[in-house]
Amino acid sequence: MFSHVKDLQFEAKPDGPDAAFARRLQEILGGKWGEMTVANQYLYQGWNCRLPGKYKDLLLDVGTEEMGHVEMIATMITRLLENAPLSLQEAADDNPMVGAIYAGSNPAHFIHGGGGALPADSNGVPWSGAFVTASGNLMADFQLNVTAEAQGRLQVSRLFNMTDDPGVKQMLRFLLARDTMHQNMWLAAIEQLKEDGLEEMPVPDAFPDSKEFTKEWSYTYLDFSPGTDASEGRWASGPSPDGKGEFTYDHSPRAHAPEPVLAPGDPRLYGTNPGIAGGVVTKVKSKVT
Repeated sequence: MFSHVKDLQFEAKPDGPDAAFARRLQEILGGKWGEMTVANQYLYQGWNCRLPGKYKDLLLDVGTEEMGHVEMIATMITRLLENAPLSLQEAADDNPMVGAIYAGSNPAHFIHGGGGALPADSNGVPWSGAFVTASGNLMADFQLNVTAEAQGRLQVSRLFNMTDDPGVKQMLRFLLARDTMHQNMWLAAIEQLKEDGLEEMPVPDAFPDSKEFTKEWSYTYLDFSPGTDASEGRWASGPSPDGKGEFTYDHSPRAHAPEPVLAPGDPRLYGTNPGIAGGVVTKVKSKVT
């Protein structure tokens, strides 16, 4: 059961209108790594979690917090659009500088958004549920969550340097702080999974190592660009992070199978010359009555 508190988690009030920056803020609202994505991702991971207790609670708590961030950013976007010029002429009459950046606004904010936020990214591409990952494996999900928070914080930090509005910056400073917490939180959750004996690397830990091909394939770095500096990396020698093997380096990978020779194509698909892939399909004659 969800309940909504009318107060915001943090203030989202700009010092003045800025339709162009409202468009930019759409990225951290409805972009691939935006708040709509992480809110839904954590909630679905929590709803799908079959392990009751702290991990399920963690996912649902943070997913709920992120939904509050969705509201904060949507509110900020709506306020940035208040009293913003609706035409280039209106913008130029108010201020030549405002007129110069008017082209950076998103017409959809006014045409079908009515001066409000949209479930879309900064280019107007609608948010997609395809951005959400809930695999059912906590280790896999938590590692992706670290990435999501890192990408989100990266984008917020860039936006921070694209505005001079003190009110907007205050909200962004808050979001940056929460992203810092969440990155550390998911990393801690990964370590907790290991300490609790629930999951190890590589994911999934439950799949038996004996069913992999050989240790040679599991821990060998294949250098397909000989002469590069890849051999100097931590991934080319020494113990593997999962503690189950030693990295080795192959400076000249070889082929382990001959060149593939495919059978002639199905004539139903390739027409009268099935040996030519992508050939013209035989035309089907139709009788008009």
